[in-house]
This record gives sequence, structure tokens and C-alpha cells, in this order.
Amino acid sequence: MSKTAQHSELFNLLKRPIVTEKTTNLATLNQYVFEVTKDANKIQLAQAFEMAFPGRKVRAVRLITVPSHTKRYGKRIGHTQEKRKAVFSIEGEPIELFTGA
Repeated sequence: MSKTAQHSELFNLLKRPIVTEKTTNLATLNQYVFEVTKDANKIQLAQAFEMAFPGRKVRAVRLITVPSHTKRYGKRIGHTQEKRKAVFSIEGEPIELFTGA
């Protein structure tokens, strides 16, 4: 596999940042929360984060699987999608996107 293909594959592991009141408070502790793909492991996620935000070193990665929930849509019953979140603890400068500066 070529280096560029490996980079794009790693970059696709991070789906989107999760910005809530709780995750904003975690950002003051240099911890950032992202929705990630279900098949990624901690090592791959750490590499993807360090590639997306150069100059930051990942100290730890915690994974959380949010199960699907039953929802009603009028008379119909459906389910939400199962999600997977990762909490990245980093060393180095805080990420400006999350600090609100």
C-alpha cells in the first residue's frame, strides 16, 4: 500500500468532532472527543489524530460504543444507528478549534 493511500485511509477513521457542553469542558483538560469508525483500533486512531493535528502527541485513547436506541416515528418503530466515540488525551498546545479562541 502506498504512503498516500495509507494516509487517506487513516484520515477517514475520524468522522467528525463532537462538540457539546461536556466535550468543551474536556477540552480545557486537553481531551478531545471525535466520532470514529467502528472497525478502527486505538493505535490507528492515535496515528490518525496526530496526522490530522500535527505537533500534538496522543497520550491515551479511550473508546466508547454508544448502542442503538429504539425510536418511534409516528406509528412506525425504528432504531438509531450505533455509534463509536473516541476520547483523545493529548500533550502539547491545545487545539484552537475547540478552545473558542
